Amino acid sequence: MSDLGDWTSFGRVDADGTVYVKTSSGERAVGSWQAGSTEEGLAHFARKYADLVVEVDLIAARLNSESADVEQAASQLRKLREGLDTAAVVGDVDALAARLDGLSKHAEDKLGEFKAAKDAERAEAVAAKEALVAEAEELAAKDSHWKASGARFSEIIEEWKAIHGVDRKTDQKLWRRFSAARDTFTRHRGAYFSQLDAERKVIGSKKEELIARAEALSTSTDWGPTADALKGLMAEWKDAGRLAPDAEQKAWKRFRAAQDVFFNARSEVFSARDAELEANQAAKEELLKQAEALDIEADPKAAQNAFRELQAGWHDIGAVPRKNQAKLQRRLRNVEDKLRDALDTAWRKVPVEKNPLLLQMRQQVAEAEEKLERAKADGNAGRIKKAEADLASKKQFLQLAEGTK
Repeated sequence: MSDLGDWTSFGRVDADGTVYVKTSSGERAVGSWQAGSTEEGLAHFARKYADLVVEVDLIAARLNSESADVEQAASQLRKLREGLDTAAVVGDVDALAARLDGLSKHAEDKLGEFKAAKDAERAEAVAAKEALVAEAEELAAKDSHWKASGARFSEIIEEWKAIHGVDRKTDQKLWRRFSAARDTFTRHRGAYFSQLDAERKVIGSKKEELIARAEALSTSTDWGPTADALKGLMAEWKDAGRLAPDAEQKAWKRFRAAQDVFFNARSEVFSARDAELEANQAAKEELLKQAEALDIEADPKAAQNAFRELQAGWHDIGAVPRKNQAKLQRRLRNVEDKLRDALDTAWRKVPVEKNPLLLQMRQQVAEAEEKLERAKADGNAGRIKKAEADLASKKQFLQLAEGTK
């Protein structure tokens, strides 16, 4: 209702000027009017009611705003509702009371939502800072990655500043934990680098010694032992530890330069030696061509004589590169095996009556038979047994030789 006339219908003025408002629970005196007519008096108190309605409208509008101070609105609604039962107004008090009750419930609901949201926001903020504290404590417990961890501590501080909504007491408690973790990290890092400086002094002395030893060996021409000694120095260098990056690089250049002097000189000598070995290989390959070209089948004996001359030249030539040595030897052995097989075949083609080996074996069998007869004539059992065994062995070999013909 916006018409004052409608609101004045909820009141009356009696003969002595007392103004009453009508409610569902009966009439209630709200004031006294002596300054004018009854209509003017009711209108005066109706305007006060209108003022209350306007105030309630404003609060209702604020409640529907996204940026509303819900707690303040709820407080204002409670105050209006509590004062409505004694308010000096004329109007539909019951309707306004019902509206105030409805708005108060709405405000309380929004206030509950607001508090829940604030609680959730606070819990999220607390969880975020607890996570940062936990990360800081984990970083403090590690004894490595000092640079990255130090940078991360700086980032954590900036992230901390961006988190809002944590109550002061909780925030201070979490900050003390973070500060303790950062102090622990700083202390450990300082101790580490102090120890590292001391260790690097020892490492520096050790590497100076290794450089001096490498420089002393750099002019040696005792190639094998010196190369082994320099490899040993390399192993010691790796085991000695590392200096600061710049110092390590400078020391390594000096150490490597000393080694390069030796290995470059050795390389020049070995290159000359390799050239000599390759020349020897070429010479041996030429002899192999001649050996492989021998007509062994036609005349094995002549091929054997020619091969012996080639062998003499082969041994006079000298060493070849190690990687090709076995291959060349195999080719030489192949010719040797073919020559041996050819000679063996030629020997087996000799008639039995002209084969000196068979003639010799037959003579040995005859002698063994005579020896057995003499033993039997003497009647010596031991000699007889021994002579029989000797004769049997010689006959077996003769049979084998004759059977291979």
